Amino acid sequence: MNCEVPKNADFWSDVPNDELADFLADSLDDSELLSQILMFGWAGAEPSDLLNRWILERGLGSVKVFGWNTDDTNQVARSVAEVQEKAQKRRFKIPLFVATDQEGGWIRHVKGDTTETPGNMAIGASGILYDSYMSAYYISRELNALGINMNFAPTVDLYTNLQSSVIGSRSFGEDAKTVGELGVAFMQGSIDAGVIPTAKHFPGHGDTSLDSHGKLPEIEADFETLENRELIPFKYLVEQKIPAVMSGHLSFPKIIANGEPASLSHKFLTEILREKLGFKGLIITDDMMMNGATMYAGSVSQAFTAAIKAGNDIILSSTTAELNENLWTKNLSLMQSDEEFRQIVKNAARRVIYEKLVYFKGKNAAPLKPDQAEVSRRVPDKDGQAFFLSQACRSITLYKRGDFPLKRKENERILLCGQKEFEPFFKEARKRYGQDCAQFQFSYELGPIETDWMGNHITGIAESYDTIIFCVANERSAQIAQRLKPLKKRVIILSVLTPVPVLDFDWADSILCGYSYSPFSFKALFGALNGEFAPRGNLPIKK
Repeated sequence: MNCEVPKNADFWSDVPNDELADFLADSLDDSELLSQILMFGWAGAEPSDLLNRWILERGLGSVKVFGWNTDDTNQVARSVAEVQEKAQKRRFKIPLFVATDQEGGWIRHVKGDTTETPGNMAIGASGILYDSYMSAYYISRELNALGINMNFAPTVDLYTNLQSSVIGSRSFGEDAKTVGELGVAFMQGSIDAGVIPTAKHFPGHGDTSLDSHGKLPEIEADFETLENRELIPFKYLVEQKIPAVMSGHLSFPKIIANGEPASLSHKFLTEILREKLGFKGLIITDDMMMNGATMYAGSVSQAFTAAIKAGNDIILSSTTAELNENLWTKNLSLMQSDEEFRQIVKNAARRVIYEKLVYFKGKNAAPLKPDQAEVSRRVPDKDGQAFFLSQACRSITLYKRGDFPLKRKENERILLCGQKEFEPFFKEARKRYGQDCAQFQFSYELGPIETDWMGNHITGIAESYDTIIFCVANERSAQIAQRLKPLKKRVIILSVLTPVPVLDFDWADSILCGYSYSPFSFKALFGALNGEFAPRGNLPIKK
């Protein structure tokens, strides 16, 4: 039933969402419509003057909180309150979507006091829907307390290419059905905690070893393969009405021969995602400052135009554009000269406004002005701490059983080898095996020369010890660990992040997989190693 909308109505007027969305979209001028479909990030701890001008003068629709401005959790909440306050000074009082990447595991853009969780691959190792739901729930409760209302998660990319450095432990695993089910549980946990989930990276980033930040990845899969593999988790989520999907800067030359990335593709976003899969929510680009998008389009402004025409509703840029940049002036000019393009922008803005009405007028939306006292009380989430430890324990996988569990013998000399950034590794080891355990430390980020030097150095040191406990987090640390193979020592491998680098360590005595460098994962790894519980996790990928 249609109702007459008052001429002085704004976002908060008591009008049905459909009618109010139509009214607001019809009332916005071209500048405001274009602004409503843009999402900008900012550098520094506080919103820049430039970002504030975009909000006050043009009615910017959304902002993104990146990892470079989040060490102070209370400051994050104050920044959110500041930008939302400015948005409410606009004539229609349309609030901002405030987004971030808080997937869990090693993708945690909001740092500070937020919880460092075991992550998706740990969830995949337990295979328990409850673990996925509650992980999202507790992650989202913290974001909600900070006023962040949108999360770019769950990541439902399949771990198809085991050499992938960009996906890795961000994936639930390689089985499409399992990933879809865990993704749906994650989605619901996020919604129930008052944060909008965003499935990514459509149509699937898992079958490439390249990172679209630097180069446009090409995935050699035809549509039949894609439909029966990567698209399955997205089908699950669309069926359950996921509110948002992020488009990936990914090329599929067997589907679109000209190399066009999915994020700029009308075929992928409109024909496949909208029409074939029936998706009704918001489509959001991955960061348009990635070379994967701009190199194909030729320029940032052309990439923005292509993204809009393809069917994206929100165009994301990690940096705040200058007020007169081409991405703004050229697209605004195109709206005024091309009615078809203007209608595409208006339709996208209308969808954004509608989803905002549904969310902000719902029961558990994140506050526009976070309460500082509440932030201190709710972040980190106290209930979440106990859950994430139990979740980490359920994820631990005994990949190779040797003389297990490890009980220190009298006069046994133990050497701990691990990344100097991973203090919980050494802390949890000494708690169980003694303060006199020796240690060999190296950096998480190693170049080839330093890796070789560390490998040469460790062989001489390890000769003096009976047992070596080694933390492998990536290929470089795996290369150092391999130097221990000829020594015929008792070597126990604790794998964190993706287990791929240790899958062929048949020479090691025992291998335990923990899937993250969260403190909870190290507690669980050493708890299992010490025999405090029996590890029951399953490897979520095939060797």
